[in-house]
Amino acid sequence: MRLVLDSFWRAAAYCLNPRVMLLSLLPLGMMLVLIGGLAYFFWTPALAAVAQWLDGSVVIGTLNGWLDKLGAGGLREALAPLLLVVLATPLIVIGALLMVALLLTPAVLKLVTARRFPALERRGAASFAGSMAWSLGHTAVAMLALLLSLPLWLVPPLILLLPPLIWGWLTYRVMSYDALSEHASPAERRALMKAHRTPLLMIGIACGYLGAAPGVVWASFALFAVAFALLIPVAIWIYTLVFAFSSLWFTHYCLAALQAQRENEGKKPPLAPDPPALAAIELEAETLPALPHHDR
Repeated sequence: MRLVLDSFWRAAAYCLNPRVMLLSLLPLGMMLVLIGGLAYFFWTPALAAVAQWLDGSVVIGTLNGWLDKLGAGGLREALAPLLLVVLATPLIVIGALLMVALLLTPAVLKLVTARRFPALERRGAASFAGSMAWSLGHTAVAMLALLLSLPLWLVPPLILLLPPLIWGWLTYRVMSYDALSEHASPAERRALMKAHRTPLLMIGIACGYLGAAPGVVWASFALFAVAFALLIPVAIWIYTLVFAFSSLWFTHYCLAALQAQRENEGKKPPLAPDPPALAAIELEAETLPALPHHDR
């Protein structure tokens, strides 16, 4: 737990570094271009499809009746865009995570290594293809989990538990791999991720909740169309900065744990000496005179 807290404060301090702040704008620009293009082509038909689904839903019809009785019938118009934003948020979060993992994490890793771990030996075989395959594979698993758990989101407590847990698991798997891929050998990485699975998952879940918090604020913007359009870049930048912090947190933790793991391996006691009885027999055999050799 001490290492978790130490890595947390170090990551928070590094987030104030101007270089990290500037680097967080790179994924922001790419996500804005991507989301802008998707919204331009698909927002209207997607909104119409969601509105049609809501009109045919018995549960939503009952909810609309309650809203009418409470004098809040105007909220029905905001329900479709709000739901669409909530449904799109996991995709945007995962996209931001991939952007950070592929673009920001390598720069963060170099920064932390140069400042804190310059003497840590590099034993890994980091590659863009390997990182991409690892990230996409785990992202596919997370997407499947999100899809399967989607009906459970209608249960009020579970919507606050399931998405952060799934995002936390994905963050833990992706960012731990990226933090260790350059410095740890495959065997070291597997051993470390196994030995530190619980604290790493704790960090991932905490980062999952941090990543979910801007989504709640973002979804509330759907009630105000103008503000929503203007504050999209702010919301995406918050996501990016949260994942930058997550990357720093995992990097500090994983590299410190790797350094401690190697130090512990170097302090292992030497092999035990031979048993006294066996040593005495070997010493006696060495001191015996050589037997004379007679030719036949």
